[in-house]
Amino acid sequence: MLTELLDYELPDELIARRPLAERDGGRLLVLDRGEIHHRWVRELPELLPAGALLVLNDTKVRRARIHGVRRESGGKVELLLLGRDVERERPPAEPGEPGQGEVWEVLARSSKPLRSGALIDAGRLGFEVLERRDDGRLLVRIRASASVEEILAEEGRVPIPPYLGRADDPDDLIRYQTVYARRVGSVAAPTAGLHLTQELMAAVRARGATVACLELEVGLGTFRPIVTHDLESHEMHEERFVVDSELVTQIAQARADGRKVVAVGTTVVRALESAASPTQPGHVEARSGSTRLLIQPGYSFQVVDALLTNFHQPRSTLLALVAAFAGLAEMHQAYSHAVAANYRFLSFGDAMWLPRRRA
Repeated sequence: MLTELLDYELPDELIARRPLAERDGGRLLVLDRGEIHHRWVRELPELLPAGALLVLNDTKVRRARIHGVRRESGGKVELLLLGRDVERERPPAEPGEPGQGEVWEVLARSSKPLRSGALIDAGRLGFEVLERRDDGRLLVRIRASASVEEILAEEGRVPIPPYLGRADDPDDLIRYQTVYARRVGSVAAPTAGLHLTQELMAAVRARGATVACLELEVGLGTFRPIVTHDLESHEMHEERFVVDSELVTQIAQARADGRKVVAVGTTVVRALESAASPTQPGHVEARSGSTRLLIQPGYSFQVVDALLTNFHQPRSTLLALVAAFAGLAEMHQAYSHAVAANYRFLSFGDAMWLPRRRA
């Protein structure tokens, strides 16, 4: 598929820089069998199929951005901690001795490139660069008096998307996090879930729907546009996910009852489709691991029947997934309507409701 087919004109003024006062106060564009309707997010319970199984991604955004200085020069460094690499850590030399520090994968911004051996001081965290990879990511050893996660939870900054064009503020601690987030691991929020409130989910349950959870750690690749001429040449980012046995049972029961599986966000789609059973269409298997699944037009969906999602960046893998789910022409039709109607785009923007297009 040519990447240019995933392009569209996004006016800068339609990018939502901040969230609305109320989480569920956003607009909801409904695209159903080529027809477009304009609703509100708080009306979602009315749109759900009877008895639907609503699947959420309960990952929690890590306060992953840290500012520090280079020890040898005092130059400023901004670090984004992507995830821990336990396999590269060295155990204590002798029983009872402290370890050699946690090893993490990070991205860094500084006036001069950071090379192997560079030392960075950032408050209670000390960084030593071990390796610089071809794509710019760094492998670092971190020395700290407590676990890195504990210190980040207290001192880290919220890694809001760069396209917002602003620094994070205290409001982002709450609003760039779903109300049901519980397992720290992501550097970006599963943004469709930002619309949901406890009251809205109670209304969903009151109409007979069931709510279930999985985990997919949203990575930095979710922000990166496709730069290759064709989608097949794009190197898909890797994300860790967990689909547990409880969710396997819930989906099996939904299938037995003839109920639909609804994904809140593209991250849920990737996780469910990555765990799809090869022998039982519509079902999943319990899996824990990483996925590089790239979903594009022509993909045959196995599990997900309907999708709640935000409006995504041009030339992105997220937009490719939406085009696969709704149809490429239908996706462009919906996005053109959204632009003309001044919908709010991207992470803090409005949402779309998409029943899956049938062949």
